[in-house]
Amino acid sequence: MSLGQNASWTERKTDERGRRALERQLEYQQDKSRSLSDAEDELVRANFVRSQQVRQKIESVRPISAADRILEVGSGAHGLVFGIAAGYGIGLDPLAVEYKTLFPKIQRTAPTVAAIGEALPFADNSFDIVMSDNVIDHASRPFDVVDEIIRVLKPGGLLYFTVNVHHPFYDLASRLHGTWNALGIKLELSAFADHTIHLSEDRIRGVFASQPINIHSQASNVATTRDIQRRAAFNGVDSLLKKVFFKNALFELVAEKLPLN
Repeated sequence: MSLGQNASWTERKTDERGRRALERQLEYQQDKSRSLSDAEDELVRANFVRSQQVRQKIESVRPISAADRILEVGSGAHGLVFGIAAGYGIGLDPLAVEYKTLFPKIQRTAPTVAAIGEALPFADNSFDIVMSDNVIDHASRPFDVVDEIIRVLKPGGLLYFTVNVHHPFYDLASRLHGTWNALGIKLELSAFADHTIHLSEDRIRGVFASQPINIHSQASNVATTRDIQRRAAFNGVDSLLKKVFFKNALFELVAEKLPLN
């Protein structure tokens, strides 16, 4: 989505940061495709196993039917939609065209659309199930993606959502990284250049608390992640920071959209 001529400096820089995160993601997946050139079958199998595990979590609320329309926002190179084979499933990703070439075996198992999560090209209340698996922290406007996901989900439809969460320190560091790059200081740190935001668990819980959904389950593995990182051997500044400020815990939510008033 291109910004209009009246876009503010902040909006333009936010858009630039999102585009750079996409560029880095494509570079990463290109390298991964080359390294897995003889092992894509194993990638397909591993993806199927994980997708079925997620399917079980969704079906803890209600069974997935062959008639369900399924959307994955941010289906990426090997998202969940490629392993959940039931009824109508479609993946959406800004890099969908590139991924078809990089990972042809897995990508052919579901149709995909090249679009951004902040402006889903679907009507309101279009899908019975929407999934987003560790995606929104790569987007230019992460919370707009959440709004769009809820918009296209049918009343009574199910949402499966995950994102990495971190100690609030990383949110501050991420903001500083974005600011100095926006001001023209081109010092790019991978931990922050690959993501547009570093969310805390409290912040993402707050985002969903304001949505018209009934939350069936939400949890994180913050305590386990913090314990593992504190006990890990010292291996440079990054590991030291993780010992003090945990990073990359997983937040997971399963919810149902409430009926329209």
